[in-house]
Amino acid sequence: MSKEPVVPQNDVMESLVSLCKRRGFIFQGSEIYGGLAGTWDYAPLGLALKNNIKNIWWKRFVDNRDDMYGVDAAILMNQRTWEASGHVGGFADPLVECKKCQHRFRADQLSSDDGKAASAVASAKKCPDCGGALGEVRQFNMMFKTHVGAAEDASAVSYLRPETAQGMFVNFKNVLDIFHPTLPFGMAQIGKAFRNEIAPRDFLFRAREFEQMEIEYFVKPPKDAKDMEWSKVFDSFREQVHGFIADVGLTASKVHELEVPDGERAHYSKRTIDFEFDFPFGKKELYGLAYRTDFDLKQHAEFSKVDISYYDEETKERFVPHCIEPSFGLDRTVLAVLADAYTEDTMGSDAAGAEKEKRVFLKLSPSVAPYKVAVFPLLKNKPVLVAKAREVFATLKAEFARAGIQGVAFDDNGNIGKRYRRQDEVGTPFCVTVDFDTIEKSAGVTVRDRDSGKQERVAEGELVGYLLGKVK
Repeated sequence: MSKEPVVPQNDVMESLVSLCKRRGFIFQGSEIYGGLAGTWDYAPLGLALKNNIKNIWWKRFVDNRDDMYGVDAAILMNQRTWEASGHVGGFADPLVECKKCQHRFRADQLSSDDGKAASAVASAKKCPDCGGALGEVRQFNMMFKTHVGAAEDASAVSYLRPETAQGMFVNFKNVLDIFHPTLPFGMAQIGKAFRNEIAPRDFLFRAREFEQMEIEYFVKPPKDAKDMEWSKVFDSFREQVHGFIADVGLTASKVHELEVPDGERAHYSKRTIDFEFDFPFGKKELYGLAYRTDFDLKQHAEFSKVDISYYDEETKERFVPHCIEPSFGLDRTVLAVLADAYTEDTMGSDAAGAEKEKRVFLKLSPSVAPYKVAVFPLLKNKPVLVAKAREVFATLKAEFARAGIQGVAFDDNGNIGKRYRRQDEVGTPFCVTVDFDTIEKSAGVTVRDRDSGKQERVAEGELVGYLLGKVK
């Protein structure tokens, strides 16, 4: 019998970070040198989890559609790109520095009633670390600046891209000229972005290097203020975002929509919805959906002096399309999936009904779990059991691969109880055990369910179909 107690939210993050290190999901970047703030390395299981999420996203938004074009733009771009987009002049956070210890903080993240930088500093008054006086608020540009080539003059300046969106906007004309798509159509990209955060925090949530999954979907501009055709596309993507949330197994009740009001939206946006998630450290933005109008394409046309307009063969009109942008943080999705899946319970009971054993496990959806199935021999020191388990493992691995599914593991390290707990902690939905009845009585294998701990015997010839039906 399995009972799930409520885990205090302030304890979840500490436990989750520890599990991620201990079980090979996420490592601190450059750990042997003391680490580097705001950087994280994906270990084998974390990489598998992340790739599963990426594949689900790409399948839903690209492969399953006929109006989407995938690109993978360069991280380094001509500096004029970022001048046109407004990042050189305006991509900044409010920075305040302690006059005593010289620690730096994002001013708007200090306590305040209205969330504004000046109010926060005035409210805090003192440094939260040492109690010293805080200096004046100043703007800090978050782009990582570098130089391309041997020269280090102004003409050689470039930046590590702070977002993936501009790589799609600058390639709009190429896609238009070569593939001749008709409106509406979109461009999709998964890639790295970099922001020199003043105060990276909350594990993967706010890092200096991260991955985005973004779409720029182009539509005809409205004819007048009453033309709301764009809103139909906007609402369609709104539904698709919720569909993706279900695809990766996030709890729907933990996701909330925030209609961003006038004055708080980005200057280019006519409408924005933030999709917020109940992280252990609070309700924070997970995804965004924005109606960017024609701002980006017009900016790049002006700065590049290149015609980036669209010619409508039916109406014989030429115009600059408007854009709707669904934006997904990949690392934040990984964190949300892990935090949502983190579970503590007690497994089993004695004759008097008293609870016996506490366990920690990740209740991951099979769609994202690094391992779908783990195969064991009951005892690792019995060659006949190990050989049979290896045979079952090879069959499952081959048949799963044929079905387009990765994630079948073999495990014979430690006793059977430790293997179950290890696979529980990494989120493996099903464990298959080869025992003596498998060999001596042709009684099939035992299949254990992660969430309930219940086991049932399944005939060897039915095992592939049984498991595929569970994990697909």
